Amino acid sequence: MSSLSLKFLAPSLPNNPSGYNRFNTTRLHATPPQTVAQPASGAAAVGAERLEARVEEKDGFFVLKEKFRQGINPQEKVKIVKEPMKLFMENGIEDLAKISLEEIEKSKLTKDDIDVRLKWLGLFHRRKQQYGRFMMRLKLPNGVTTSSQTRYLASVIRKYGKDGCADVTTRQNWQIRGVVLPDVPEILKGLDEVGLTSLQSGMDNVRNPVGNPLAGIDPHEIVDTRPYNNLLSQYITANSRGNPAFTNLPRKWNVCVIGSHDLYEHPHINDLAYMPATKNGRFGFNLLVGGFFSPKRCAEAIPLDAWVPGDDILPVCKAILETFRDLGTRGNRQKTRMMWLIDELGIEGFRDEVVKRMPQNHLERSSSEDLVQPNWERRDYFGPHPQKQEGLSFVGIHIPVGRVQADDMDEVARLADTYGSGELRLTVEQNIIIPNVQNSKIEALLNEPLLKEKFSPEPPLLMKGLVACTGNQFCGQAIIETKLRALKVTEEVDRLVSVTKPVRMHWTGCPNTCGQVQVADIGFMGCMTRKDGKIVEGADVFIGGRIGSDSHLGDVYKKAVPCDDLVPLVVDILVEKFGAVLREREESEE
Repeated sequence: MSSLSLKFLAPSLPNNPSGYNRFNTTRLHATPPQTVAQPASGAAAVGAERLEARVEEKDGFFVLKEKFRQGINPQEKVKIVKEPMKLFMENGIEDLAKISLEEIEKSKLTKDDIDVRLKWLGLFHRRKQQYGRFMMRLKLPNGVTTSSQTRYLASVIRKYGKDGCADVTTRQNWQIRGVVLPDVPEILKGLDEVGLTSLQSGMDNVRNPVGNPLAGIDPHEIVDTRPYNNLLSQYITANSRGNPAFTNLPRKWNVCVIGSHDLYEHPHINDLAYMPATKNGRFGFNLLVGGFFSPKRCAEAIPLDAWVPGDDILPVCKAILETFRDLGTRGNRQKTRMMWLIDELGIEGFRDEVVKRMPQNHLERSSSEDLVQPNWERRDYFGPHPQKQEGLSFVGIHIPVGRVQADDMDEVARLADTYGSGELRLTVEQNIIIPNVQNSKIEALLNEPLLKEKFSPEPPLLMKGLVACTGNQFCGQAIIETKLRALKVTEEVDRLVSVTKPVRMHWTGCPNTCGQVQVADIGFMGCMTRKDGKIVEGADVFIGGRIGSDSHLGDVYKKAVPCDDLVPLVVDILVEKFGAVLREREESEE
């Protein structure tokens, strides 16, 4: 997609909820504090030679220049040997799928195809846990999907029996499991037929664009994020045909568009966050950049001191991605996320490079007119809630740690058709929302067996915010099992204490922190430790993560706790830090 002329009408200025003065709010998010000195420009700080682009275009793909190939990481070498996108854009997957695993293992080239390059097609070989089987990650902008898409995914995983299942991810997305290589070409065709793609969803690509799960139906929304995220996804993947301009990044890259005061989208942990703001009577977005997690470092996004009009959001996305692609380092993978480049250049130096890649070399400074209301109390989306459309409601249902089976997916699709409009919304907390339910049908929906027995619209308070990554059941990098353990620990804790409000608990199986433990009230990061002289599964425990306008990444509270000892520790934390009451004491006081 060579043109950046794709535009749509910007929304009217949002309604003013509860008398809130949107033009005089504290500049909390995407406007640089006036008292903080900005770093020197990049050119002065690092020298002109550092600003030479490290990649060049050859035969339609971007490749690392010869002069910059010293000290690069193994993944970069794999990309140089063979362009991963050719497996899709030149239909190499058709030939690869016909080769037996035995033959594939004989060649480093084909072995790297299934272990590394297929990630550009959203396929992750589970070599350690499920040899010969793949996880497939989709692209689902804003977490919006349909009943027909859900049924198709259910049909794919059903054929794999106990090896097949699906997960709702922390980026409003589906991951399906159990896929075998010979089936991939047919699955890709099936995805296309129902309007889905898995392209550019793994490795050094732009991940699923996240938005408000209540977009378009929320009475209090600032802006409907769906068209923006659809536009971003279409541009980044060239309408699911593949866009080589952005497939050779130094590392993965996350983007979100904020549409709610609730900040359901978690802007502080994205590489680029569009924060709604007006300027001179026009609707648009201030920008945050650089948020990320990694084993060695976690950083919150910071203001770029930039504003873009709402009807023209692509040029700045393109410019930021090109800056990262051209200048990002490609050595130690733990130091190749975009924030490391921002640190090196300074925020003003980074901004200068973005401006160089903007049309007319111009990027407006940020607006002081942030539209996100500070101190907004984050709303609960579980159960039925009125939509902005009269006579309709959305119903949020709890998917325990995001795991579903084929029959579950079929049944959720049926509920969406029977009671709603055939649409489903996925959330970053691994749950599902059924929108557009007629108010007259709410009671019948709530009495459906699936909601009574498995996916409750009224989960216990400690279950509401429970999130867990894949864990070592399927993921080769995970140190511990997470999903079943998260449920078990939470159930045991719930039997011992009573809380008055939800406490968000996140589990991640390894330091890659896919479970985002640093944003949780209480987080658990898998590790190995010792108990009674034996090596056992354990967890580093984090506390203090916050989301919303006063977002903050949590800190380690206690390291290397054996998993068997977590329940009493969590009980103590809940009582001491979150006002929980021991149930024995609660009963004695009644």
